[in-house]
Amino acid sequence: MTILPPDPDLDALRRELGRLRAERGWSYDELASRSGLARRTVIEIEQGRTIGTLKTWHALAHALDTPFDELFAILCHEHDLPGAGASSDS
Repeated sequence: MTILPPDPDLDALRRELGRLRAERGWSYDELASRSGLARRTVIEIEQGRTIGTLKTWHALAHALDTPFDELFAILCHEHDLPGAGASSDS
Protein backbone atom coordinates (compact mmCIF):
# COMPACT_ATOMS: atom_id res chain seq x y z
CA MET A 1 0.00 0.00 0.00
CA THR A 2 1.38 3.39 -1.00
CA ILE A 3 0.81 6.27 1.38
CA LEU A 4 1.06 9.62 -0.34
CA PRO A 5 2.22 12.72 1.51
CA PRO A 6 -0.32 15.51 2.04
CA ASP A 7 -0.47 18.25 -0.57
CA PRO A 8 1.68 21.30 0.20
CA ASP A 9 -0.25 24.47 1.02
CA LEU A 10 0.98 26.58 -1.89
CA ASP A 11 -1.62 29.28 -1.17
CA ALA A 12 -0.19 29.71 2.33
CA LEU A 13 3.29 30.08 0.84
CA ARG A 14 2.26 32.82 -1.56
CA ARG A 15 0.27 34.60 1.17
CA GLU A 16 3.34 34.48 3.41
CA LEU A 17 5.40 36.05 0.63
CA GLY A 18 2.85 38.86 0.36
CA ARG A 19 2.76 39.28 4.13
CA LEU A 20 6.53 39.52 4.41
CA ARG A 21 6.70 42.00 1.54
CA ALA A 22 3.92 44.15 3.00
CA GLU A 23 5.42 43.96 6.50
CA ARG A 24 8.52 45.66 5.10
CA GLY A 25 6.48 48.21 3.19
CA TRP A 26 8.00 47.06 -0.09
CA SER A 27 6.39 47.31 -3.50
CA TYR A 28 6.72 44.54 -6.06
CA ASP A 29 9.45 46.66 -7.65
CA GLU A 30 11.40 46.84 -4.40
CA LEU A 31 11.28 43.09 -3.78
CA ALA A 32 12.19 42.42 -7.41
CA SER A 33 15.16 44.77 -7.17
CA ARG A 34 16.40 43.28 -3.90
CA SER A 35 16.00 39.68 -5.10
CA GLY A 36 17.33 40.15 -8.63
CA LEU A 37 14.08 38.82 -10.06
CA ALA A 38 11.80 40.37 -12.63
CA ARG A 39 8.86 42.35 -11.26
CA ARG A 40 6.52 40.13 -13.29
CA THR A 41 7.97 37.01 -11.63
CA VAL A 42 7.34 38.39 -8.14
CA ILE A 43 3.77 39.36 -9.06
CA GLU A 44 2.99 36.02 -10.68
CA ILE A 45 4.29 34.07 -7.69
CA GLU A 46 2.49 36.20 -5.13
CA GLN A 47 -0.77 36.09 -7.09
CA GLY A 48 -0.57 32.31 -7.54
CA ARG A 49 -0.12 32.22 -11.32
CA THR A 50 3.15 30.31 -10.98
CA ILE A 51 5.00 28.59 -8.16
CA GLY A 52 8.55 29.58 -9.09
CA THR A 53 11.70 27.52 -8.79
CA LEU A 54 13.79 26.72 -5.75
CA LYS A 55 16.36 29.20 -7.04
CA THR A 56 13.65 31.88 -7.20
CA TRP A 57 12.46 31.16 -3.65
CA HIS A 58 16.05 31.13 -2.45
CA ALA A 59 16.51 34.63 -3.88
CA LEU A 60 13.25 35.79 -2.28
CA ALA A 61 14.20 34.38 1.12
CA HIS A 62 17.55 36.16 1.01
CA ALA A 63 15.97 39.43 -0.11
CA LEU A 64 13.46 39.19 2.74
CA ASP A 65 16.15 38.11 5.23
CA THR A 66 13.97 35.12 6.12
CA PRO A 67 15.40 31.64 6.77
CA PHE A 68 14.56 29.40 3.82
CA ASP A 69 13.42 26.54 6.05
CA GLU A 70 11.07 28.79 8.01
CA LEU A 71 9.57 30.16 4.81
CA PHE A 72 8.97 26.69 3.41
CA ALA A 73 7.59 25.31 6.69
CA ILE A 74 4.38 27.15 5.78
CA LEU A 75 3.82 24.50 3.09
CA CYS A 76 2.77 22.17 5.92
CA HIS A 77 0.27 24.71 7.27
CA GLU A 78 -2.61 22.22 7.38
CA HIS A 79 -0.60 19.16 8.45
CA ASP A 80 2.39 18.12 10.55
CA LEU A 81 5.89 18.82 9.31
CA PRO A 82 7.74 15.73 8.08
CA GLY A 83 9.40 13.94 10.98
CA ALA A 84 7.13 15.60 13.56
CA GLY A 85 5.78 12.23 14.61
CA ALA A 86 9.17 10.50 14.70
CA SER A 87 10.54 9.45 18.03
CA SER A 88 13.87 10.89 19.16
CA ASP A 89 14.68 7.71 21.11
CA SER A 90 17.56 5.64 19.77
